[in-house]
Amino acid sequence: MFRLLRWLPLLLLLPPPGSPEPPGLAPLSAGAPPQAPDLLYADGLRAYAAGAWAPAVALLREALRSRAALGRARQDCGARCAAEPGAALPAMLAASPGPDSGPGAARSAWEPLLLRAALRRAECLTQCGARRLGPGGAARLRVGSALQDAFRRREPYNYLQRAYYQLKKLDLAAAAAHTFFVANPTHLQMREDMAKYRRMSGVRPQSFRDLETPPYWQAAYDTGLELLGRQEAALALPWLEEALQESLAQVESCRAGCEGPEEQQKEEEEEGGTGSQGGLYEAIAGHWIGVVQCRQRCVEDTATRPGRSFPVPDFLPGQLRRLHEAHAQVGNLSQAVENVLSVLLFYPEDEAARKALDQYQAQLGEPRPGLGPREDIQRFVLRSLGEKRQLYYAVEHLGASFKDPDPWTPAAFIPEALREKLREDREKRPWDHEPPQPKPLTHWKDVLLLEGVTLTQDARQLNGSERAVLDGLLTPAECGVLLQLAKDAAESGARSGYQGRRSPHTPHERFEGLTVLKAAQLARAGAVGSQGAQLLLEVSERVRSLTQAYFSPDRPLHLSFTHLVCRSAIEGEQAQRMDLSHPVHADNCVLDPDSGECWREPPAYTYRDYSGLLYLNDDFQGGDLFFTEPNALTVTAQVRPRCGRLVAFSSGVENPHGVWAVTRGRRCTLALWHTWAPEHREQEWTEAKELLQEPEKEEGEEMPSRDPAPEPPSPRLQRVQDKAGKPPRVREEL
Repeated sequence: MFRLLRWLPLLLLLPPPGSPEPPGLAPLSAGAPPQAPDLLYADGLRAYAAGAWAPAVALLREALRSRAALGRARQDCGARCAAEPGAALPAMLAASPGPDSGPGAARSAWEPLLLRAALRRAECLTQCGARRLGPGGAARLRVGSALQDAFRRREPYNYLQRAYYQLKKLDLAAAAAHTFFVANPTHLQMREDMAKYRRMSGVRPQSFRDLETPPYWQAAYDTGLELLGRQEAALALPWLEEALQESLAQVESCRAGCEGPEEQQKEEEEEGGTGSQGGLYEAIAGHWIGVVQCRQRCVEDTATRPGRSFPVPDFLPGQLRRLHEAHAQVGNLSQAVENVLSVLLFYPEDEAARKALDQYQAQLGEPRPGLGPREDIQRFVLRSLGEKRQLYYAVEHLGASFKDPDPWTPAAFIPEALREKLREDREKRPWDHEPPQPKPLTHWKDVLLLEGVTLTQDARQLNGSERAVLDGLLTPAECGVLLQLAKDAAESGARSGYQGRRSPHTPHERFEGLTVLKAAQLARAGAVGSQGAQLLLEVSERVRSLTQAYFSPDRPLHLSFTHLVCRSAIEGEQAQRMDLSHPVHADNCVLDPDSGECWREPPAYTYRDYSGLLYLNDDFQGGDLFFTEPNALTVTAQVRPRCGRLVAFSSGVENPHGVWAVTRGRRCTLALWHTWAPEHREQEWTEAKELLQEPEKEEGEEMPSRDPAPEPPSPRLQRVQDKAGKPPRVREEL
């Protein structure tokens, strides 16, 4: 009874049964001061663990709302206080002391002005924070680094989707699941959950919406690029302009978050080597450097799509290039000049931009003295350069460290001792640590002959592009070893991914999966034979090298994911079956059969470049691989599995494929995906190799778990811990 009373205020915030839910996770108590996000989140997890689904939803939603309100208040108060009369620093603070004034006189002149300006700004921010956030302001709502990471990974949505499911709110459950999955595209359990939602009658396609991704990614940026790709510049321009404005606004929001309480900056200060040891000015400098380092990373953060590891290169200059080209195509030459001049603020020596500028000016005819770079970009560049100058000064004179995220920083700003190293880092190709091994086609044919591999069908014979069928990659004995590995792993109860349950793609089959790392762990534990685990590694590398030699001889391919999968027909459920074992799809984009388009965005694994399917057996009915046109209906080629047969193909829209239903027996395949991006190489493969090479442990000695796969929310409470490792404060009452 006490527990229900404690959660009663949050229950009152929920809409009554049957009332329409607002789109997304709308504020629950508009106008009310937000409460501490860390305490709300901790209580939400406690409610979730107790199975109190309605209070869990209310608490988690309020935690999300409070965190968002804190960010908005910090940004608004910062802008408001900076714009107040007298907020600007006196001009003399930026000037050097005159020749007639000694050190003492100079300090007595500027020190009181600096401190008075700082006190005024602090007073303004404190009062504004109290008005917006209630007594105590932002200081009362400090968010630790552990909680920041949890929100950045969108963990609240993982709990929300399960709580909504228990409350029979399937539309919001699907939205929360999709929101989490966009930022965590390798989360296998969530991928399975989303497949289940798609099969539920109460879930519509529009239910799978992202509740967190900024609008410049969701609509403006991608829509503008799509229209440009269709040569529809006039339609693309409003979207491109909106994307730029929203990107700049997101940068400002991020910068405001850098001015939070000092304890949020400790990690940056430690990284920068300018901690607060020493006197007043050392402490001021250390904290300020941490703030400016954070601000410099904001463009990189804004340019990184949710779920991606790396930002879009040259995010802002790239948008300006598209804008000036689009304006020129529709005849808006003045705007084209403004945008190309803005590109030149970043890259003054850019030959393409200079050539375009000359062309636009020649078409305009008479000089236009009023034309110049965009004011918003001019302010951005000047402010960024001022911060870089301060940071490089701190690097040179205070021992700070600074990893400049921008390739456009002028060399004059960089200390001479750092220029050479930065130049080498920027010119280094991502794969330079692995020397490329270009091989001509004649070498590829020699490889086939030497290894007993034959090219059975090429792209022409398969009626497509970048497709091939190769036979002889495995001997019958090797197929037997890998089949035994899959069987032993299944019997050990350690199936990865789908845990031997019904397939996420069809209710008429069971699906079992085994990763290379799980195989190595089972081999170390004695649950499976080490020969099978070792062969799994060797064969995956064999497939990678052959795929690279055939499709990409001049550019290294890396294994991105390796999965030994078995599909088994469920007896008694095959009569009159009409579905597929795996529906038609592409491997690095979301296929839309109606339009024939394939959207290269989450939840697709957009970094995959080539795919491979190495078959282990053929003693089953059905289960053939087939390729289609982008409409997912017109079959262009079909391949029958057999031991040692590899089907390799590029992962994009040019190769939609599916699997016919397995109607009897068990079909086992080694599925492999390859990438050109070294940052997406399969870390589990390296860990598995190291684990198999380690000496055997003495009897009785425990083997630590090395499986890095993320776990879904457990029925047990997952505590959020602070840097010291202590659990957070948990309220007894709201």
